[in-house]
Amino acid sequence: MIGALLAVVALATACTNTDKHSDPKPTAYKEGTLRVLASSELADMQPVLEQAKKATGVTVNLTWSGTLDAAEQVASGKADGKYDAIWLSSNDYLRLRPEAVGKLANETPVMSSPVALGVKSEALARLGWKPEDVTWSAVHQAVSAGKLTYGMTDPVRSNSGFSALVSVASGLSGAQAALTDADVKTAAPRLKEFFAGQKLTSGSSGWLATAYGKRGDVDALVNYESVLLSMNRDAKTGLTVIRPKDGVVTAHYPLTLLTSAPAGARESGRALTEYLRGAEAQKAITAQTFRRPVAAGVTPAAGLDAEKRRELPFPGSRSVADGLLASYENELRRPSRTVYVLDTSGSMADEGRIGRLKTALTELTGTGSSGTGERFRDREEVTLLPFGDKVKQVLTHVVEPGNPGPALDAVRGDVKSLEPEGGTAIYSSLEAAYQHLGQGNADAFTSIVLMTDGQNTAGSGAKHFDSFYAALPEAQKHTPVFAVLFGDSDRKELTHITELTGGRLFDATDGNGSLDGAFEEIRGYQ
Repeated sequence: MIGALLAVVALATACTNTDKHSDPKPTAYKEGTLRVLASSELADMQPVLEQAKKATGVTVNLTWSGTLDAAEQVASGKADGKYDAIWLSSNDYLRLRPEAVGKLANETPVMSSPVALGVKSEALARLGWKPEDVTWSAVHQAVSAGKLTYGMTDPVRSNSGFSALVSVASGLSGAQAALTDADVKTAAPRLKEFFAGQKLTSGSSGWLATAYGKRGDVDALVNYESVLLSMNRDAKTGLTVIRPKDGVVTAHYPLTLLTSAPAGARESGRALTEYLRGAEAQKAITAQTFRRPVAAGVTPAAGLDAEKRRELPFPGSRSVADGLLASYENELRRPSRTVYVLDTSGSMADEGRIGRLKTALTELTGTGSSGTGERFRDREEVTLLPFGDKVKQVLTHVVEPGNPGPALDAVRGDVKSLEPEGGTAIYSSLEAAYQHLGQGNADAFTSIVLMTDGQNTAGSGAKHFDSFYAALPEAQKHTPVFAVLFGDSDRKELTHITELTGGRLFDATDGNGSLDGAFEEIRGYQ
C-alpha cells in the first residue's frame, strides 16, 4: 500500500516543493497566459487545465503557496505585477485583511470540498460509530479517552489544517455565529484534549498522506473530503470518510482576479472561469478530483454523500483567527522536540555559508513583533547539535510559556558561537540526535533537521546508520529527518536518509531557494 500511496502523492509533493521559498523569478505578463498563485493541492487540476487551454487558448502558470502566506503576499502588495490571479482553497482568511479588499477584482467559486475525517475500518468498528451520526464532540470523546489518534496539517501553513481547527473549535464551543474570543476560550480545555490525539503534523497534504502510509499506528486523517476519497481510489487506503453531523468548514476554491492584473489577463481569467464552471469541466473536475461541482445539474462523483451538512461559522475578525492560531501553536497542540544537526565543518567557511546558517537559525528565534509561526513555539525543546569530525556540543533549551526570552536569547548566543572546523560526520551525528531524543518526553512531536554542505567524510557510514536505525524502538522510528540540500551536499545521500526515516528533502542550493526559507518551511512539519 505504501508504494501505491507514494505514487498517488508524488505529484502533489513535487508541487509543494515549488513553494514560496523556491519560486522561479517573476515572469512578465504574456498575452494568453494567466499567472496564478495557487494552493498546492490544485496540482490534481492539471488535466482539466490542459483541456481548458484547448478550449480557451489560456495557458495557466501556477506557483504554489500556503493559504496564509498567499494572503500576506496579496495584502502587502508583493503579488502586484507578479501574479494576475490567486486560486486558493478559500479566501476567508484573506477577507479578514482590510488592506487586501482593494486588491481583489472578483472571485468566483469553481468547486468545493468540506473538511472531513477519514477513519480506518478497524478503528470505526472499535468505536462502534455510525458514520452518518458522528459529531465533532464524539470525535473529541474518542480522542480524550485514548481510543482514536489522527494526523492533520499545520493550521499556520495549510488551509486544510486551519479549516479543521475552525471546524473543531466551532463544534466544541457550540458557536452559533462567527467564532469569537469567548468561544475559543470556552472550548480551550476540550480543544487541548482533542489535539493531544494528533500524532502526525505536516506543512502539506501530500507529505501527510505519505507519512500516514508509512506509519501503522495512526487511526485517522483530518483533511479535505476530496483528498481522502482520492487516497481511497488510488491507494486503496480503505478510509471511511465522515463529514461530522454538527457541521463542517468548506473550501470553495474561488478563482480570484487581482486588480493589478493587466486587462488582457483579466479577460483570460474570465474566459478560464467561464470554462471551468461549464458542465463539461465540472463533470471532469468532480470525476477526477472528488471535489463537488458548483454548476447546477452536474451530478457529484460517486462516493460523494449528498446529505446536507451545516456550514460552520468562520471567525468574524482577524484578531480572533490569529488568536486561534496562536493558541494552537503555543498552548493547544502537543509540544515539539527538535534537534538541529548542523554541519560546522571547515567547508562551511567557504562562500559565507556559516554566516547564512547563523542568519537562518537566528531568524527562528524571532523578534518582539514576530507573528504566529515565525519563531520557536512556547514549550518547544530546541537542541543544537553542531558537528565536524564528531559532535562538538549538544545544546538544549526549552521555550518557557509566558517567558520565552531567556531560551531564545540562549539559542541566539549558541548560534553566534558556531565556528567552522573539521570534517563531516553526518551519520554519527544523526545517531547522536536519535539517542538524545530517546532520553526525553515522548509525548511530543519529535523531528531532526539535518543541514550539511558536503558528503560524509568521518565517523560511521551509511550502512552503520541503516543498522542503527533498524534497531531503534518502533516509536523512535517515527522521528523523521528533514534534510536541507545546501552547498555541495550529496542529494543521493540525503535522499536516502529522508526516505529511510520518513522525512523530506528541502532544496536550499543556489537558484532553488534560501537556507532561511527552507528552515522556515520545515517548521510546518515539526
